[in-house]
Amino acid sequence: MAGDDTETGRPKDLVPGLTNPRTLSLDRFLIRMRGGAATQSAWRLSVVAEEGQGAIIFVEDSPEETFYRGEGLFLGWPQERLRAAYRALLPRPDEPPFEMHQLG
Repeated sequence: MAGDDTETGRPKDLVPGLTNPRTLSLDRFLIRMRGGAATQSAWRLSVVAEEGQGAIIFVEDSPEETFYRGEGLFLGWPQERLRAAYRALLPRPDEPPFEMHQLG
């Protein structure tokens, strides 16, 4: 396809403002929020681009309340931009999604 990165099959302008962004890793880790009594899980998406390295932390405090935090390259980005970059850079599964076939 025209405009795709031949290595990843993703569009070159996947994340506006970044040149050739690539996901390095997606790691789950434990966090504790200020004023919180419970330990929670968060996801850290590590990324490298021609502009440098960074990470996006995704925290789901509750199903209704989620937020993102940028590190390095993503420091200072607004929530909407972090959300879009996180979703665009999430690794794609190697297998097609499971589908139930309806019989009869």
